[in-house]
Amino acid sequence: MEAEKIKETIKKAAKELFRKYGYHKTSVNEIAKKARIAKATIYKYFDSKEQVLDRILMDYLDQNLHEILNNKISYASEEELLKALVMRTSRLSFTACNEFIGWDFVRENANSQEFLKHLSDQLEALLLAAYLQLDNFKNNPARREGLAFLLKASKSIVFSFAFTSVSDSDVRKNFVSFQKEILPFLVKAAL
Repeated sequence: MEAEKIKETIKKAAKELFRKYGYHKTSVNEIAKKARIAKATIYKYFDSKEQVLDRILMDYLDQNLHEILNNKISYASEEELLKALVMRTSRLSFTACNEFIGWDFVRENANSQEFLKHLSDQLEALLLAAYLQLDNFKNNPARREGLAFLLKASKSIVFSFAFTSVSDSDVRKNFVSFQKEILPFLVKAAL
């Protein structure tokens, strides 16, 4: 149990520093100092700073995703349900990356493409597994391919916002455009 407590302490310290300074500007030494542990202790539990970030993001997404999916709002159709879920989970993904990583890091760091690909794949798997637990899709295995397509396409578009948006206003415009002009066609193709 002590190991889990230490991991949580590391993640909590890293989360605060990533939010305040961004991933790129936070060092492992600073995380260790904030957590009041030795730097070597971090490496005992995590292979790298990137792995700490990965765990923070996946914990954050998993927790918030379950809140979104367990919200029992009724929708007029399966199409409307999927549109709402995709928009909410897309915003969640974008916010998590924006909050913990910082898009400057994503745009400027040579390793960010590989990291984002890994994160993106994990997120896609997490979303697909969660969506397939919903009553509308649980008993319909044929929907797996359509949902996989929808999530992959939506995720790719949302992650592209990081590279095409200059301001928060641009992000809002991109989300509105995605919601009105692209998402309805993706949902129809998925169903």
